[in-house]
Amino acid sequence: MRLGIDLGGTKTEIIALDEGGSELYRKRVATDPRSYEAIVATIAGLVTEAESALGRMGTVGVGIPGTISARTGCVKNANTSVLNGHPLDRDLGRILNREVRCMNDANCLALSEAVDGAGTGYRVVFAVILGTGCGAGIAVDGRPWAGFNLVAGEWGHNPLPWMNAEEYPGPECWCGKLSCVEKWISGTGFVRDYAGATAKSSDYGSDMPTGAQIIDLARNGDAAARGALERYANRLARSLAHVVNLVDPDVVVLGGGMSNVDELYELVPPQLPAYVFGGEAETPIVRSHHGDSSGVRGAAWLWPRS
Repeated sequence: MRLGIDLGGTKTEIIALDEGGSELYRKRVATDPRSYEAIVATIAGLVTEAESALGRMGTVGVGIPGTISARTGCVKNANTSVLNGHPLDRDLGRILNREVRCMNDANCLALSEAVDGAGTGYRVVFAVILGTGCGAGIAVDGRPWAGFNLVAGEWGHNPLPWMNAEEYPGPECWCGKLSCVEKWISGTGFVRDYAGATAKSSDYGSDMPTGAQIIDLARNGDAAARGALERYANRLARSLAHVVNLVDPDVVVLGGGMSNVDELYELVPPQLPAYVFGGEAETPIVRSHHGDSSGVRGAAWLWPRS
């Protein structure tokens, strides 16, 4: 039995899978992002509760909003900042009395979709989370590819390519750099772009439209909303063209809230060749099969089939 935990900023979810990948158990609880000790206790408690309910022990994998530093063995780059600087896998392993594997949540998405999702049958899977933030992960031959420095797939913190005059120099990212891809193609970036094109963000106050509301406006003929959607699709195409030039994956899988926008699968692929070196790109761009469950399932698959 495999246990997977998806550690998010607001919720922590556990799933138990049998050898074939069928779901045996699932539970979701709130995350306390203020306390590292509380997060560790929550994860350990979920594992203990799941194993008690199922009457057996399992392997444990955890998807985290950051990565484990190859240099220190501690979490870094986590937007749940209390995780940074702590050896989460070792702390959990000591409490649970077994090895615990931790990996970036976007790599877990890629792994899940490669094993039994939209990337099944493809050798190299590039998976993207288009949510509040933006992350990406890579799976090769059904295994996560973390890279030498354990940061493979951190595409969201490269600058938006081929910026135009209106985009330059771009917004400041939480990482301290300007114009990171995340600031443009996350769901948050989509809303920010629409707000900037229609009014100052502060003018909206608590009435700031959601991404889903903007998409509805675009579908109902609102010119500003349609313009925001088209700009978003173009920026996504430019950003993915960099991935094709560097990795040339067999498939790109989209996850997160913006992956549910049907128009992206019509607007983005025809634009790729204009930015890919040589002018040719037929890379499939598909929606994740497991949706919101991909991260937690991928964490469970950090322990591959024997």
